[in-house]
Amino acid sequence: MPVQPITGMLRRGLVLDLSIAFGLGTSFAYLYWYGYHVPATRQRDLFYAKLEDQRASAQS
Repeated sequence: MPVQPITGMLRRGLVLDLSIAFGLGTSFAYLYWYGYHVPATRQRDLFYAKLEDQRASAQS
C-alpha cells in the first residue's frame, strides 16, 4: 500500500508563518512607536520649547 503524498502542508505553513510574522511585526512596531517614540519626541519638544521661552524672556 503506497503512502499518499502530503499536499498543501507547505502552503499552509508558509501562510501561517507569514501571517504571524506580519502580525507580530506590526504589533511591535505600534508598541515601539506609541509606547516609546511619540512620548520621547513630545518630551524633547517640550524641553526645547521651555528652553526657547527662557532665552526669549532673558533677552527681554
